[in-house]
Amino acid sequence: MNSKIQTLADSIGKVIVGKDDTVIRLIAALLCEGHVLLEDVPGVGKTQMITALSRSIGGKFNRIQLTPDVMPSDIAGFTMLDGKSGEFIYRDGAVMCNFLLADEINRASPKVQSALLEAMEERQISLDGETHKLPQPFLVMATQNPVETYGTFHLPEAQMDRFFMKLSMGYPVPEEEMKILDRTEHHNPINNITEPAMHVEDILTMQEEVRSVRVSEQVKRYIVDLVGTTRNDRNATLGISPRGSIALYKAAKAFAYIYEREYVTPDDVKTAAVSVLAHRVILSPQGKSEFGTGESYIRHIIENAPVPAM
Repeated sequence: MNSKIQTLADSIGKVIVGKDDTVIRLIAALLCEGHVLLEDVPGVGKTQMITALSRSIGGKFNRIQLTPDVMPSDIAGFTMLDGKSGEFIYRDGAVMCNFLLADEINRASPKVQSALLEAMEERQISLDGETHKLPQPFLVMATQNPVETYGTFHLPEAQMDRFFMKLSMGYPVPEEEMKILDRTEHHNPINNITEPAMHVEDILTMQEEVRSVRVSEQVKRYIVDLVGTTRNDRNATLGISPRGSIALYKAAKAFAYIYEREYVTPDDVKTAAVSVLAHRVILSPQGKSEFGTGESYIRHIIENAPVPAM
């Protein structure tokens, strides 16, 4: 593994126990300038993970608890009249940071969801004719509870498609939970990170290095074929858009970089595919009956797709 990625993962590991795969995928999304939707039950460490990432990099971290009464101005900020100067000035919203935890995004109204997703896509805020650039790097980790649906606003498919990856942490195994109990006995584990493992400038450099990873024509065709399968399949009501193939292309490059290769292999595509594609597809009634979830459906496609020779 790339030594810089290992250093960052080890730093996050001082707080998060036993979720190495999820941590690596979160780092991969960051390297691709993507955003993450974390769907999981309460109390498994979602807030701790994004907080640990921000502390490990030394970036600015904001958290907003989304509820139906949150306003778009809470997300984007607002302009107000300065009584002394007589001029309108901009007051930062929650998105003016490097790492934003949007907790329970499906409890926010559609108008607020749209304001957040616009900032994620454009990486800027436009208010009263003025454009305000967001800090770089900028990563949003939005969470939602997969069980409780009372008082929630379902994320439309067009908005789900804006998320680079959808991840889940899951419950820890007993041995991991024993370590969690030991770590939380005397203090909050986040205090284990006493200084950043790297800085935001290092992340920007690594993002540029990821872009230079090579992808052969055969692997590009492999990505296109995987995505194209979902568009002509009776198991899928809605296939994956070109935004999905672009995301898979970028994610494969990130995994190649993480594992110290200058080129992408089909295995990199396979590693990224479920996290990048599953939330972008809508199964038909037949597909739901046969596969149950988008994750199972994407795994089925990977298992049955011809793999290019390298």
